[in-house]
Amino acid sequence: MNDSTCCAVGRTPSASPLEQPIQHTKPQSWDGMVALDGGSFLMGSDDSTFPADGEGPVREVTVSPFWIDKTAVTNTQFKQFVDETGYVTEAEQFGWSFVFHTFVPDNLKTESVVETPWWRQVFGATWFAPEGIGSTIEARLNHPVVHVSWNDAVAYANWCGKRLPTEAEWEFAARGGLKQKKYPWGNKLTPQGKHLCNIWQGDFPVVNTKQDGYMGTCPVDAFRPNLFGLFNMTGNTWEWCADWFSPTFHQQDTRQDPRGMESGTSKVIKGGSYLCHRSYCNRYRVSARTSNTPDSTTGHMGFRLVVST
Repeated sequence: MNDSTCCAVGRTPSASPLEQPIQHTKPQSWDGMVALDGGSFLMGSDDSTFPADGEGPVREVTVSPFWIDKTAVTNTQFKQFVDETGYVTEAEQFGWSFVFHTFVPDNLKTESVVETPWWRQVFGATWFAPEGIGSTIEARLNHPVVHVSWNDAVAYANWCGKRLPTEAEWEFAARGGLKQKKYPWGNKLTPQGKHLCNIWQGDFPVVNTKQDGYMGTCPVDAFRPNLFGLFNMTGNTWEWCADWFSPTFHQQDTRQDPRGMESGTSKVIKGGSYLCHRSYCNRYRVSARTSNTPDSTTGHMGFRLVVST
């Protein structure tokens, strides 16, 4: 089995650009959120597909009540944040971001990633120009914002009075009350032949047959929600979580509202993306996990937010 670079290609750990202070310019809003009562659930999986990821062992975890966004943060929402604050994302400051090869115009200056040549370092790729200079989000305003780092997501969260979910909160929400199912809807990927998430079909990384209807990202409310009313908890885009990543720390972490290690080098991402395929990155299962450095940005990572009650 291959490693996680298809999932979480990232920047070499280094000093991030200067942090930009963000004022809380508006009060908390629960519009577009769902209130969850919290409770106990079986977290993780004993699936042996990616043993280095640390999905297991299955353990009973309890989370306190919280509110969570029904969808990932959209381009429209992120644009409002930028318009009101003047925030400049890390991809803009670095001058480049990672774009999947099939979306890169031939005339753009790029650099390949040696280990995974299907990822291209595209100069000028940003949240508002997802494929580099000349591309736009005009037809994707209701798609998840991408090319945002963990640090960018935290800045947005601070602005609107919310926060990133812990990994435990994210997985509790994604499961939708189902017990130890692979996906937010059950164990069968395409029940009755119906696609319920946006992932890769075909021969990765060359041919995507688009049987689910999408080559890249899809609208944040595409496909049916899980039993908690949450959309696209798997597939479409990876979602940043608050926790520092470790493959083993959870084995001794608290079982009541776990928050992971106090420090680390990379942050947990959950949910998989439109690039996940069973032949390479079978991480669109709700228990699956991987990580990326807090300043990394790609065309398949976004986020959604929560509020404590």
